[in-house]
Formats: sequence, structure tokens, C-alpha cells
Amino acid sequence: MPASPSTARAINDRLALRLLQQDGPLTATQLKTLTGLSRPTVADLVDRLQDAGLIHVVGETGADRRGPNARLYGIVADRALLAGLDVRTDSVAVVVADLLGATLAEATLPIGSETEGDDAVEQAVALLATTARSAGSAPLHSVGIGAPGLIDPVTGELRDSTGLPSWHRSLVRALQERLPATVLVENETNLAAVAEHRVGAARDHDTFVLFWLGHGVGAAVMLDGKLRRGASGGAGEIGFMPVPGTAATPSAVNCDGGFHSLAGSAALCELAAGHGIAVTVAGQEPGAAAAVRAALAGEGDGEGFLDALADRIALGAAAVVSVLDPGLVMLSGEVGHAGGAALAARVEERLAAMSPLRTGVRAALLGGTAVRRGALLAAREAAQDALFAPAGASVGGA
Repeated sequence: MPASPSTARAINDRLALRLLQQDGPLTATQLKTLTGLSRPTVADLVDRLQDAGLIHVVGETGADRRGPNARLYGIVADRALLAGLDVRTDSVAVVVADLLGATLAEATLPIGSETEGDDAVEQAVALLATTARSAGSAPLHSVGIGAPGLIDPVTGELRDSTGLPSWHRSLVRALQERLPATVLVENETNLAAVAEHRVGAARDHDTFVLFWLGHGVGAAVMLDGKLRRGASGGAGEIGFMPVPGTAATPSAVNCDGGFHSLAGSAALCELAAGHGIAVTVAGQEPGAAAAVRAALAGEGDGEGFLDALADRIALGAAAVVSVLDPGLVMLSGEVGHAGGAALAARVEERLAAMSPLRTGVRAALLGGTAVRRGALLAAREAAQDALFAPAGASVGGA
């Protein structure tokens, strides 16, 4: 059935708004070209979106041009605020941005292991509130949270996970209950993959696997531009993946004996010590990341350590590649970021010798900001759905 006039207007408005957000500011003539709509239709939608307070004139094209055709239209970016949270076992990092993703304020708070659960939640909530206030007076519309652990694909809730602080789940619930805003939670590695796909090193690939190498190991699966979470939200739990070279096999409640036993930070620190590399831990960083940097700087038998590290990573990558054939494996997390292109090249060489499937390996680009960037992108998409409506939905909670 043909769309009703109101439905057609809504579709056209959303299309124009997304173009303005991605490619703006734009003139009405550019919108006409990009949308394929007629000039009168574009003129009508521009008027509607201005009346709704969603777009405004931000300038004119050309040094000497004047008049309606020269006007540049852009999103009213300060209509609402977005927030992204990176929730780790021992810290919370917050970034607050406008609707175009421009960072307005950010902050990080360490949370010690001795901190009681309720105190940790209150500290994290206060950090978000303070950071949002410092970003401006606009209301906080959407909050994206990246956290370790499994996300229930049906309820969207963070599930209880062995070895992770209980305050993580309490924080998500507290934010959902207290904030007049949309609150979304996603696995941290998945959000890092989203960020690398949109604004990082995987912009030219819609299918890839991201390996997170930090204190522990994990993976995110991006197929045809979409995250694949699995039936229970556990796609990418490669720490439990059985691999050769371990002393045992993993269990349902313990990843010791899985790939974690080869590529987790503790195992890599032992590997580094065996190659004469002293591990110096700075703050909350995994010791393995410091070891990789030391090896690249020439400490101890750095070449031998990096070769052995690449062997271990390639072993896990080969298992994943044989099932998914992603064409690209990205090395992220603190260890992947420390190793950079040099480590990626070593892994690619070994993977090519182990697998008949041509697979590139590259270092992720965004480093420690990847999870926050991904959380912010999730919040931005939620805001788009709510705010980019033809009648101009009210700013506030979902």
C-alpha cells in the first residue's frame, strides 16, 4: 500500500535529519540532490524541521552568495545531551556530548576493590550528574553504558557474571530508575567494535572480528555491519575457547584452561618474565600492555617475546576465522593498542600460515576511548529515534 501523506512526511524528515547529521551542514539544493525529493517537498520539510526546533540556519555557502538557496542548515546540536559510560571493574569513565557527538565534558573516577557496592554506585551516579552539569543546561536525553559481562538479548539487562563486581548491575538499575533518560547497556567489547566500525580503523569493513586484549580477553563479531550477540548474548566469549597449549580445559564457570590462559594479562606477564622483561604496572593498566611496550623498546628478549605473543594470539584468531571467515581481525584493548601495527603484522603473518582463509590483521585505532565512543554512539542512535520525529518529540526521558 502507498504511504499516507503523514507517513511520507515522517520518512522524508528522518532521511533529511540523518543526512544533516552525517554530512551537514547542507543547503536545500544539496538536500534535494541527496534525497531525490522534489524542490517543493524539500522546502516543506525544511520549514517543518525549523518549526520543530530540530534544524536552524548555520551560515551561507560562498563568499558572495546570498538568499534562500545559499543557506546552510544544520542540526540544533544543543537540543539535548548524550552520555557514554565505560564501566570497568575498578573505574568509571564518562563522556558527555551534544547531538552531533561533539565532546562537551568528560571525567574518570577510580573505584577501589575495597569500595562497598552501594558507595560505588553513588560515586558513579554522582560522576555522571556532575559531568552532565558541566556540559551545559540542556537535558540529558540518552545514556549508553559499556560494561564487561553478558547482556541478556531479550531484556537488555546486564547479567550476573562470575568475577565481576555486583555494583555493575546495581549501577545500571540505579541509572534507569533515577534518570529521566533512555539508559542502554551493552558489552564493552561490542561497543569498541561499533566505534571502530563507525569512526575508527574498520570504517572500510562491514565484516570483522575485534579481539579485546586487556586484563582478560574477549571478542566482538560484526557481520554485514551488524553486531552478532548470539542466542544468549555470549558471542565472542573467547576466553572460554578451548585451544592447544593449556594445562586443562575450561569449565562453565571458569575460563582457566581456555584462550584466557594463553592471552590474559597474567599469562602474558609470565611469558614476558621468561624473556627477561620486567613488568611495571602503571595505575589500572594491565601489566601485559606495559610488557609489550617494553619489548618494542628493546628490553630483554623483546623479539622473542613478541613472536611468542603473536603465536598465542594467532592461535585464537585461527579458531575464530575458521568458523566466521571475517576477512579482518582487529587487535584492541590495552595490549592490542600497545602492540600497534608491529604486533598486528606478526599476528597476520602467523595467521596466514595457519589458515587457508585470507584474513587481514590490523591494530584498532581508538585505544582507551573506544568503549566510551561506542557507548556515545549507542546513546546518539537512541536520541535520533526519539528526537528526530516530524512533530519534534519532547526532550527528556524515553
